[in-house]
Amino acid sequence: MEAFSDGVFAIVITILVLEIKVPEEKGSELWHGLWEQWPHYAAYVVSFLIIGVMWVNHHTIFVHLKKVDRPLMFLNLLVLMVVSVIPWTTSVLAENLTDAESASIAAVLYSAWTVVYALAFLGLWWHVTRVGHLFHERVDKDGARATRLRFGLGAVAYPLTVVLSLFSATLTLAAHFLIALYYAANQIPIPLVVEEERLESASDLRK
Repeated sequence: MEAFSDGVFAIVITILVLEIKVPEEKGSELWHGLWEQWPHYAAYVVSFLIIGVMWVNHHTIFVHLKKVDRPLMFLNLLVLMVVSVIPWTTSVLAENLTDAESASIAAVLYSAWTVVYALAFLGLWWHVTRVGHLFHERVDKDGARATRLRFGLGAVAYPLTVVLSLFSATLTLAAHFLIALYYAANQIPIPLVVEEERLESASDLRK
């Protein structure tokens, strides 16, 4: 299941760069053609980082599982379905980022879809932590359940980018970049029983 998911993530993240077309300009005009595509470069970097962080979080969850059940398989498919749409929303945003009339609409679409992803991923995590029967024995099930709130921060942050989209598409893209950087630098560790026991033993030794 994880291998299948990794394959989907790999394909999706590769499709992103295929949306950047080769400029039609020739000679010295090629520099101008390359510069004109800056919205595509910016959208590519942001979406690559977003998908990359998604993959890291997805991998982090599955390495702590000892088995999967049927509901998790369908929830995982939902997550992959949502991720697969990101290259399209990225392309729409890049094509319209500098257009005064359509930039906000494209930014709303891009931001709204990140809300959908955040909810889909949160649903997967809630199912995994609801009972905890899928975790390895080394996982602190109560501790993992307590991380639900932090996992759900995206469901709060991304709707704010939808509001920002109504004012500035460029700032919206920058906001998504900063949110992705935050999640990349502030990964949520899944608590392990082994770590807690080690800390308790160290505390006893100090006493």
